[in-house]
Amino acid sequence: MSAPSTAAPASGESAQTEADSLAPDAGLKPPGPSHSQSRFQVDLVAEAAAAVVDESPSSEAVPSGEKATPGAPPEYPGTSSEEAKGRFRVVNFADPSGASSPASPEAAPVEGMQNGDTVMSETSLHSSTGGQHHYHYDTHTNTYYLRTFGHNTIDAVPNIDFYRQTAAPLGEKLIRPTLSELHDELDKEPFEDGFANGDELTPAEEAAAKEAADSKGVVKFGWIKGVLVRCMLNIWGVMLFIRMSWIVGQAGIALSCLIVAMATVVTTITGLSTSAIATNGFVRGGGAYYLISRSLGPEFGGSIGLIFAFANAVAVAMYVVGFAETVVELLAGVDALMTDEINDIRIIGTITVILLLGISVAGMEWEAKAQIFLLFVLITAIINYFIGTFIPVKSKETMGFFGYDGSIMWENMGPDFRGETFFSVFAIFFPAATGILAGANISGDLADPQLAIPRGTLLAILITGIVYLGVAVSTGSCIVRDANVTVSSQFGLNCTDASCKFGYDFSACRNDGVKCPYGLQNDFQVMSMVSGFGPIITAGIFSATLSSALASLVSAPKVFQALCKDNIYPGLGMFAKGYGKNNEPLRGYILTFVIALGFILIAELNIIAPIISNFFLASYALINFSVFHASLANSPGWRPSFKYYNMWVSLAGAVLCCVVMFVINWWAALFTNVIVLGLYIYVSYKKPDVNWGSSTQALTYHQALTHTLHLSGVEDHIKNFRPQCLVMTGYPNSRPALLDLVHSFTKNVGLMICGHVRTGCRRPNFKDLATDQSRYQRWLLKNETKAFYTAVFAEDMRQGSQYLLQAAGLGRLKPNTLVLGFKNDWRDGDMMNVETYISMIHDAFDFQYGAVILRLKEGLDVSHIHGQDDLLSSQEKSSGMKDVIVSIDTSKESDGDSSKPSSKATSLQNSPAVQKDEEDDGKATSQPLLKKDKKNMNVPLNVSDQRLLEASQQFQKKQGKGTVDVWWLFDDGGLTLLIPYLLTNKKRWKDCKIRVFIGGKINRIDHDRRAMATLLSKFRIDFSDITVLGDVNTKPKKEHFAAFEELIEPYRLKEDDMEPEAAERLKNSEPWRITDNELELYRAKTNRQIRLNELLKEHSNTANLIVMSLPLARKGAVSSALYMAWLEVLSKDLPPILLVRGNHQSVLTFYS
Repeated sequence: MSAPSTAAPASGESAQTEADSLAPDAGLKPPGPSHSQSRFQVDLVAEAAAAVVDESPSSEAVPSGEKATPGAPPEYPGTSSEEAKGRFRVVNFADPSGASSPASPEAAPVEGMQNGDTVMSETSLHSSTGGQHHYHYDTHTNTYYLRTFGHNTIDAVPNIDFYRQTAAPLGEKLIRPTLSELHDELDKEPFEDGFANGDELTPAEEAAAKEAADSKGVVKFGWIKGVLVRCMLNIWGVMLFIRMSWIVGQAGIALSCLIVAMATVVTTITGLSTSAIATNGFVRGGGAYYLISRSLGPEFGGSIGLIFAFANAVAVAMYVVGFAETVVELLAGVDALMTDEINDIRIIGTITVILLLGISVAGMEWEAKAQIFLLFVLITAIINYFIGTFIPVKSKETMGFFGYDGSIMWENMGPDFRGETFFSVFAIFFPAATGILAGANISGDLADPQLAIPRGTLLAILITGIVYLGVAVSTGSCIVRDANVTVSSQFGLNCTDASCKFGYDFSACRNDGVKCPYGLQNDFQVMSMVSGFGPIITAGIFSATLSSALASLVSAPKVFQALCKDNIYPGLGMFAKGYGKNNEPLRGYILTFVIALGFILIAELNIIAPIISNFFLASYALINFSVFHASLANSPGWRPSFKYYNMWVSLAGAVLCCVVMFVINWWAALFTNVIVLGLYIYVSYKKPDVNWGSSTQALTYHQALTHTLHLSGVEDHIKNFRPQCLVMTGYPNSRPALLDLVHSFTKNVGLMICGHVRTGCRRPNFKDLATDQSRYQRWLLKNETKAFYTAVFAEDMRQGSQYLLQAAGLGRLKPNTLVLGFKNDWRDGDMMNVETYISMIHDAFDFQYGAVILRLKEGLDVSHIHGQDDLLSSQEKSSGMKDVIVSIDTSKESDGDSSKPSSKATSLQNSPAVQKDEEDDGKATSQPLLKKDKKNMNVPLNVSDQRLLEASQQFQKKQGKGTVDVWWLFDDGGLTLLIPYLLTNKKRWKDCKIRVFIGGKINRIDHDRRAMATLLSKFRIDFSDITVLGDVNTKPKKEHFAAFEELIEPYRLKEDDMEPEAAERLKNSEPWRITDNELELYRAKTNRQIRLNELLKEHSNTANLIVMSLPLARKGAVSSALYMAWLEVLSKDLPPILLVRGNHQSVLTFYS
């Protein structure tokens, strides 16, 4: 494919001058791309060096239309300097091999390029295409080129940079050529750049991404230092040293191993789920909050993020108090207390948390170094314990330690619960297994979260699980449950314990009233006693508590910062700000410090501890549920690179987490669920303006598709009939009364589609159609109108309505009723419009649709009054819209047909949705009479417009006590009766009573009334009155008939006054004309319409709404002008009237 030859060759002088005006001196760093440069992220190729080497005329720019030589090798820097001169080039396709020769004129620029602002980041070198493809910018024609497969074409090859989000931290986003640029005719301007679905970042995310992109020397951690170390330190808590031995004493070796295994199963499943989510795309900072919110949406993510951050902040206090208690015990042992125990805990805890805050604020690098040191101490303490178990010491035998022995192991194999149960012991141990999200919580500080989180988390769970099992087996194999320094005097008589063979009898310890200080059941410091060197175990306890406190102190602000950046909770935005090269959340650190300090001063955490455990478990449950939900939704976007997960296992993990929550503490579990539910409801109500492509959206689509398909396989049943309306509103905001009334009886009952036929455009702009589609759908949602907007381009209104009648809807969710506005201005315009309008009604019946026509005496169309400001979202408003120009129809009644713009001109520029100033592009087709902008919103209205505006809003208000009069003259299947019934069931209309009017004979009035009352009672439809009209066929008043004659006079053919051939020619050219023959043939029907109008004025002049059977006209026999005249005289000068005709298939039944 050759490029279009649209530019003449430029002289070498002009090309050189232009390049010199932009280029830096030779050897200097090229400037970064400016705003005015190519959208493909281009940098200038300096020409200065070329000018020094060669100043001959051969340095002319190659014409933009020159075709590449077929089969030519791909272009490398320096291989075709002639063609590159006077052009721009993308710099992130640099040749990695440095193929430029020293003699090349481009050698200097390439060197500067390597040292300058290239758009390729170090983390995306794999995205380079090897320097084979270069974008060019022709300075004369503003046309973009890419050297692809040896040819000049703007069609781009696959590239990772096309798929980045805006201002992505891993590299610059490139914009691929749009379909319009490749496909549209050459004289058409390219469309504005757009993003693919879901590519847009929220302002907060974009700001964060820019910060990440701009930062230099950011500290990023690998999987060992960033995840493995943190998770191991968090999981190995104080429980390992001061509770594990007690758990073995209570539950025995077997059940202790089962407890550890159960906890490990829960954490392993959660680890697998975390790995799956973390590897399903790029992970930013925010840990559990980010994973859950991007998977399940802001409702779950926002609720969990808040309580997870709070739980981490309180966990700091819990760990610090644990540390302080150990220090106070040591001080009490040497009688060195400062005041009393509780105040000493507060003092030491406060000092400790201040020191930890200092380490955290100093930066992640210092915090990571501190964690490595603490891990070293902790591992040393664990090794010290295991070494001690192999060194029996005689002095320790009185404390219950005898070294490894089979009889001790067998004795401790079973449980010996004393005041505890299996589940209470499990509840005490389980918090020791939490902490698996410590690495994921700093996901923003990991070099490669997709690799680090799965590898580090799962390995940490494996290692810590093995150590817990090892400690359980070893303590149960070498230490007895009870021991005392004083040996029982009854030794040898009834001694059956394992300690008997070592010469000790501790059986007295099990007697009531005797409390032995040693053994698994009694001494929490057993591991310290067994170890080779006791103080190292104390150091291990310090290390475990401080490391967990430090990890929580870092996690809480990071998660909270991510939550605040997304602006889920208004008012918390101040905590989103980051400082320094690592974007540290200093404000979050201060907040976490204040919360932790408050709970440290309480110094009693027995109540708060189970709540924290439940908060963590709620997070685990939702992470597991996220994987199940995403897998169930079966979205094409769910494709994690970590494959070792299963949706049903994840669901089981979520259920297990919920079960464990209630096992640990039932009231804390209820409290947690109430908080999560409350926050979920709050976020759902606030509806944050975010779109993260969550699995909730995917599942909603999946379920809608499944149910729609399932529905298509079920035959319609009369009991389930509901009016599904295709409403020809045009732009949805242009006929509010029509929209509101139909919405009143379709809301939560049936389908409503706002149909719009766009006509009068020789070259339809389908992109504008798609833009309007999304804009007006948003407007409907914003106005809480449960409807869909569908627009089509067509040659005329009839063709467009036929498109909609045939194609609107999906499966069973298809319209069955066409709703039109009455054509008030039918006498003022071209009568072919009336022919089209009546043909639409005939088409509806041909397609087996029902037809409904709404008439207000003031009219329906308010598009010439309303601006379009109410169409725009706040985001669109803030971008600064141009003045809106709307054309006004100066005729006395502005209503055209129900989906046509009100102006006589039918061009698109007259629609209320035009955003661009028409004068800018010279497309204005009518004189703008009304200009609305932001500064001048109040435009005075004339009296008729004021009335029209008030009438258009009458169905938005609650209807007071009144009546809905149903004139059910002809049986159309029941639609004429069903619509008022549905209407009066709604809140706005519930105070209105249904009055039924039917035709009958004077001598059968009572009989007809009783028959109708019986029918209505069988249909279970409440009514206040039934009126039988015996005088429907009475001749109308002469003055009314004369008015009708005057009305139709201009539209009569009067064939009796002309030659037959002339009459036939006129009828063919103007098919709407009324012949004398048809007028005589349908005189009785004409009289009936005039008479009915008289009766309507007599009986229903005060009704809130009249619902009446629509008269039918036989297709081909009744001209459109006569039919239109019938509708005119029937509905003239009345309250709002709805003319209804079903498709003559039953929509009501009295069978169950």
